[in-house]
Amino acid sequence: MEAVVVDAGSKLLKAGFALPDQPPSLIIPTQMKRVPEEESFNDNVLHEEITVDPVERGFIRDWDAIEDLLHHVLYTSLGWEISNEGQILFTDPLLTPKALREHLVQLMFEKFNVSGFYASEQPVLSLYAAGRISGCSVDVGHGKIDIAPVIEGAVHHIASRRFPIGGADLTNLLLRELTKSNSMVNLNPVVAESLKEQFAVCAEDELAYEKTKLACPKVEHTLPDGQVITIGRERYAVGEALFQPSILGLEAHGIVEQLVRCISTVSSENHRQLLENTVLCGGTTTMAGFENRFQKEAILSSSAIHPSVVKPPEYMPENLSMYQAWVGGAILAKVVFPQNQHITKADYDENGPAIVHRKCF
Repeated sequence: MEAVVVDAGSKLLKAGFALPDQPPSLIIPTQMKRVPEEESFNDNVLHEEITVDPVERGFIRDWDAIEDLLHHVLYTSLGWEISNEGQILFTDPLLTPKALREHLVQLMFEKFNVSGFYASEQPVLSLYAAGRISGCSVDVGHGKIDIAPVIEGAVHHIASRRFPIGGADLTNLLLRELTKSNSMVNLNPVVAESLKEQFAVCAEDELAYEKTKLACPKVEHTLPDGQVITIGRERYAVGEALFQPSILGLEAHGIVEQLVRCISTVSSENHRQLLENTVLCGGTTTMAGFENRFQKEAILSSSAIHPSVVKPPEYMPENLSMYQAWVGGAILAKVVFPQNQHITKADYDENGPAIVHRKCF
């Protein structure tokens, strides 16, 4: 049985057997709904639906919830059998605290009785999926932006940066902007997320964005509940916020300049190798116009060596950037488990959870 690869993001959990030329067989929301226990039901009381986010800004925060979610994924969806569990590889978010890594390996061996465990950092895996072992990963996730230089398969942690903004913040921005221009329409984050995925676009450059403030074609869109909403320049604000964070009320440089500044802290002999092998990943990077705008900003950046985006190999699955770290994990799983580089149950029993730092990172 192939090893299972799991990439648990703030918005989506990607999981499946390690088949690198295929997308993950399971892509489901990470957010869960908590069902009240039977004795708490009262026919005369309307229970509000309680949602739980096990993963926030990339890190696991609710361990009971993630255990329930993984139980569903592994046993119900992927067909593991109790007492006959397989091997598992997790993608590890950038800058994960040691305590969280130990908690995860403990959960896997003590609750799920896995036969083997491995974890690897997401920036490294994203580069593997692009056919690189050195370069820079720019990951625009649901809850954060991670920028990480990778040299010979190892993250350069001192130069890596995490910014606590992501797709969720862009959704909230669109919600605010649309509420201003459509004051009679009732909107919520779920609807705004759907509208963002359908309509958000990056302007060609800053000047083009400024022009949308003066004149911008408007589109009428009917919501699922029948309300009609008008969308104009709001759709451009979403993408522009990545290049002008002041739109979100943040005093920070845009995403390309942040990348250049990260790389500037690495030894100069590595600058070209890192910048010319830049990988864009995360669902937000699939926004219409984003890659073209990124490349245009790269040419205008303060760096003597301009960042250049690497295209994935043709044999990789479509929409790779949506699950790039997962595909990299599937590639790595084909190596570490057959070559016995993973953590075994015997390793865990002898050394405890701290073994994860020695064998995986």
